[in-house]
Amino acid sequence: MHRVKAEQFTLITGEEYLTLYQFHTKTAKHYFCKVCGIYPFHRPRTAPELYAINVACLEGVDSLKLEPGLIDGRSYD
Repeated sequence: MHRVKAEQFTLITGEEYLTLYQFHTKTAKHYFCKVCGIYPFHRPRTAPELYAINVACLEGVDSLKLEPGLIDGRSYD
């Protein structure tokens, strides 16, 4: 997932295939494809002004050629 500001995000096509899933506080908005179940993007609970985008869903992006970043989860408070 890659995060961008809301004004940088435009859903070009496929809105009719998306379904919204929310739970607990209903602040986060998780979108899934009704047909195949892929998780293309969401609006995070901790940063609802952003979109987190599954880059594998972007046209022209070969996700197999991307180098994943590492996160040191042990250092989180």
